[in-house]
Amino acid sequence: MTVAIDRTTPDERVPSPPARLSLTPTSPVPGLLDGAWWPRSRDLLRELPALTDVLDARWGRITRVSVNPAHWPVIPRKVPATGHTVKVGWFTDEQDPHKLILLSYATGRWDLLVIPPETSAAAAARLTAAAATVGSLLTASSLMANETATRAARADLSREEEWETDGGLPQGRPEAERTPELHRAPELQGR
Repeated sequence: MTVAIDRTTPDERVPSPPARLSLTPTSPVPGLLDGAWWPRSRDLLRELPALTDVLDARWGRITRVSVNPAHWPVIPRKVPATGHTVKVGWFTDEQDPHKLILLSYATGRWDLLVIPPETSAAAAARLTAAAATVGSLLTASSLMANETATRAARADLSREEEWETDGGLPQGRPEAERTPELHRAPELQGR
């Protein structure tokens, strides 16, 4: 795997669309994730400013972000945000590839599930709800694996339903009624 690190710091902030974000409600029961983020692209320089703008107001100034480079083709070292710069780092083995870690000097650390940009709206809704569940002990990768399994099961069910409606065995009829010649007694077959 090749990781491209962008060592330049842009002078101007890249316009960002609003962040698609779901956060776990405040609770005394901790979970492994603090919510989910569904970026529109794999461009951290474009996506992170909108995310940090939302979270700065809620959690305090985000100063550092850590990603796993498995899903990010270019990782900038710094990203301009409103009123400050966010430093970006990466870890391959130590960090879940589907997780974004946000750090704030004032208030701590938050872990977000990163939903791939190409995910359908229905799947993203399921994932954001699961990641924002209070006290959940599911990791980001386990949530993604569960969604993949759900998608595969739905595809299998859809294929089975299609088969049933396109000439598969009719439902509700015993097999003996559908193929009587196969179930006749040998002495009756000659008549």
